Amino acid sequence: MRKITAGLFAAVDGVVADPQDWHFPYFNDEMGAAVGAQMGTADTLLLGRVTYEGFAAAWPDREHAGGEDAAMAKSFGDARKIVVTHQDLDLTWRNSETLQGDFLEAVTALKNEPGGDIAMSGSVSVVRQLLEAGLLDELHLLVHPIVVGKGLRLFEDRDTTLPLRLLSSATFTTGVLHLVYTKDDAAPTGDYETAKASLGAEQ
Repeated sequence: MRKITAGLFAAVDGVVADPQDWHFPYFNDEMGAAVGAQMGTADTLLLGRVTYEGFAAAWPDREHAGGEDAAMAKSFGDARKIVVTHQDLDLTWRNSETLQGDFLEAVTALKNEPGGDIAMSGSVSVVRQLLEAGLLDELHLLVHPIVVGKGLRLFEDRDTTLPLRLLSSATFTTGVLHLVYTKDDAAPTGDYETAKASLGAEQ
């Protein structure tokens, strides 16, 4: 089964909106390598409408300009791009299509197709749904040491908890944390009495 990974820039207060306004002072080779490892090896990109439109407005021009990020721009262009949307879009970027049918059923079918990894960037609403459904294999959070204070957060108010399992972590020289999570279907349970009993047993 194919693996789906998602990468997001996040502030320490959970804000993921408008990273172009606060992210770039923390960008370095370490972060570039992390983003490249998560996105660069995928042969399919799964994107929400807003993210797709932003990518389609920027990356083809970067590919044609032939600058230092032209190689990544070409890899994005060559990849199969599947857009999650209910709107009719003008898909001008090559190798682009819209996801057809029921969202979760279609993504499950996509995971079962032959091929390499499926990568996501941004697309917060899509990430939430896939993580909740257990279809997102890796959530890569690049947590920046800054409080933005306003804007869309990765997780909004919920009626229930969503346990996650940490797969790996790394600290960059800028103070950015690279945290990789997956949904934890075997999360620990307990209450105050359980914790107190556990502390007593350790003494």
